[in-house]
Amino acid sequence: MATIRALVLNCTLKPSPGPSSAEQLGREVLAELAAQGVEGEMIRVVDHDVRFGVSTDEGDGDGWPAIRAKLMAAQVLIIATPIWLGQPSSVCKMVLERLDAELSETDAEGRLRTYGKVAGVAVVGNEDGAHHTIGEVQQALNEVGFTIAAAAATYWVGEALHTVDYRDAGPKPDTTGRTTKALALNTAHLARLLADQPYPPPDAKSAAVGPSRE
Repeated sequence: MATIRALVLNCTLKPSPGPSSAEQLGREVLAELAAQGVEGEMIRVVDHDVRFGVSTDEGDGDGWPAIRAKLMAAQVLIIATPIWLGQPSSVCKMVLERLDAELSETDAEGRLRTYGKVAGVAVVGNEDGAHHTIGEVQQALNEVGFTIAAAAATYWVGEALHTVDYRDAGPKPDTTGRTTKALALNTAHLARLLADQPYPPPDAKSAAVGPSRE
């Protein structure tokens, strides 16, 4: 059985050691992935000097190349982001912009290097906007080559205008907990399938042949 590793990118705006609900939900995803035999780690992106840009290395001490190296060594990527003004955080958007560079990175057979990787999304916030945020992030990840499993998102949002954060709201096993389990189960399963049977190179002929009409 293929060894699967996961990387969670926590896109909170708060540097460590500030409390982060996105970190809590991201760690819950890691715990459920561990139950599926997946090893993983979390990086709080704002703790690193990641530069704005759309290349793999913006130079001058850019923190992205080190994060990217861990991403390339993983088969699963989880983006954990808070909601701000109904949108993914600015840190999340910066990460997606840096991933745009992967559209120019291919393996020896011409496939994007992200083609064998599976992505999921974890979202927290104190207002509505989870579905919109998930949709934005999943579409961007798929566009740069990541595969999205069924039910590959989990989220929690508090009531409008309330001030309770996810980290203070207590366990939610029947709601967020259930979607977190589904995210981990389906993402790990799909990552193993792709590890065992990669996508074909872009100029390969399809093995699927329709029935003859003769």
